Amino acid sequence: MIFLKTVSALEKCFLDDDFAAKAPYDAGSALRGDRLSYQICLYDDGAGSAGKTVCRAAVDSPAAAWVQLSRVCHVPSQMPVFPDRHDEHYLRTAPGLYPDLLLPLTDNPNIYAVPRQLHSLWVDVRIPEDAAPGVYPITVTLQSTDGAVVGESRFTLTVRETLLPPQKLLYTQWFHGDCLAGYYGVEVFSPEHWRIMENFLRTAADNGVNMILTPVFTPPLDTAVGHNRPTVQLADITVAQGRYTFDFARLGRWIDLCRSVGIHRFEMPHLFTQWGARHAPQIVATVDGERRQIFGWDSPAVGGDYTAFLRQFLPALRAYLREKGVEADCAFHISDEPNQQQLADYRSARDSVAALLEGCCVMDAQSDYEFYAAGVVQHPIVCIDMLQPFLDGGVEDLWAYTCCAQCVDVSNRFLAMPSARNRIIGVQLFRHRIRGFLQWGYNFYHNQYSIAPIDPYQVTDGEYFVPSGDAFSVYPAPDGTAWETIHLAVFTQALRDLRALEALAERRGRETVNDLIDRLAGKPVTFTDYPRSDEFLLQLRETVNELLG
Repeated sequence: MIFLKTVSALEKCFLDDDFAAKAPYDAGSALRGDRLSYQICLYDDGAGSAGKTVCRAAVDSPAAAWVQLSRVCHVPSQMPVFPDRHDEHYLRTAPGLYPDLLLPLTDNPNIYAVPRQLHSLWVDVRIPEDAAPGVYPITVTLQSTDGAVVGESRFTLTVRETLLPPQKLLYTQWFHGDCLAGYYGVEVFSPEHWRIMENFLRTAADNGVNMILTPVFTPPLDTAVGHNRPTVQLADITVAQGRYTFDFARLGRWIDLCRSVGIHRFEMPHLFTQWGARHAPQIVATVDGERRQIFGWDSPAVGGDYTAFLRQFLPALRAYLREKGVEADCAFHISDEPNQQQLADYRSARDSVAALLEGCCVMDAQSDYEFYAAGVVQHPIVCIDMLQPFLDGGVEDLWAYTCCAQCVDVSNRFLAMPSARNRIIGVQLFRHRIRGFLQWGYNFYHNQYSIAPIDPYQVTDGEYFVPSGDAFSVYPAPDGTAWETIHLAVFTQALRDLRALEALAERRGRETVNDLIDRLAGKPVTFTDYPRSDEFLLQLRETVNELLG
């Protein structure tokens, strides 16, 4: 016999989970311009069943046009956690199959009821900005392919009068164009590569990304020393008689494309290599009619030809960005994640370009407060488990980030974590007035240090590099579009929570909203101490929606 149950988007339905233990969730509210997600659990107890039942879904609702259904697919995870670095607040720590990939039923309409396995459908309801406030019943009916009704799910959506305000948080999730060219087997910057990148950029923007890593030259990130990633360089460079000329037409196309999908801020690639700033990044040029690499691991960061190059390149780049009207919307980087042992090299690299970047926003992932206090990093981007000294120091316009190292006590988006641990970040960003957020892996389909590509459908941890869920948030669909995931969708819910909290703060005052959060939490919410339950997040959002009206 087949059973259905409507549950919240915060549930994770593993194949061997207990259907009866899943908490029902059959009503919820949203603002205009908002998005509400929930799930439908599907369980066949095996009684009288000879095998799987193939089903199709139909939606009956006055809001049917707003509803998208996806099948939750389970993906392999060989390393769901770091073996020696995790806490007790994970769902599981063993290798296995984890629910994550959201396969739209428009791409594959089959839904499977399999004896003694728990499957689920993801229901995404996108409320238009001009939606009429009111109550919208949503009924999803499952029918087997022989026409028999398997069951139905009923949900009651209440749309509030208030319009969800635009996102204020600056949010970048690093975009890896080389990974797309490699996975799809297309030439970099060919028409097909541009088409695929547009699809992936559009999905990123739809999920809150409003700043994008822009490969003016190949970003020197996650690359082994002495090794190069596939070249993705928007700037065309020509060298003749020791002088450089620059053609930024491809960069202009990139900027126009990003703006067309809703991304209006741009991160320039790091000017020096990662973890030390000791070398120049990988840069190619046409020299005497031959295209070849002119800078890389054999080029000192400071004092040689690369310094001379930057003195010509950066003024030309800035002039072009001004011409395009985006210079004020750009951020520059020196080197990613420097530490105290690399202080001298980082300072030297920074000083070599300081005059060239005067008036620009220069920011780096750097979590040592002493670095900031010494004036080495102008705008630090701080990992969330090391934010407290910066908060205590009253640092303004603070950015935060997560990567694989944020695996104990704090929020992250690993597949093995409860979804509530992912979604709580929206409340925390509001509570501590964080200006921007960075995460490194939108579509990183390489292994550690980019030595070789991986198949994301088979390898979700970068070959024992990072816990599954860290390296990429979308899957490459066969048609060149991006398939979303639970951990992406839940993080996007967190961003919408943040927007709703900001809307209420505009009306009631920030302290009133902070008091509401802490009262429902039963304690002050910090980045390391926060409620772990689904109920807290669901209740908070319903309360905020009701107060907004």
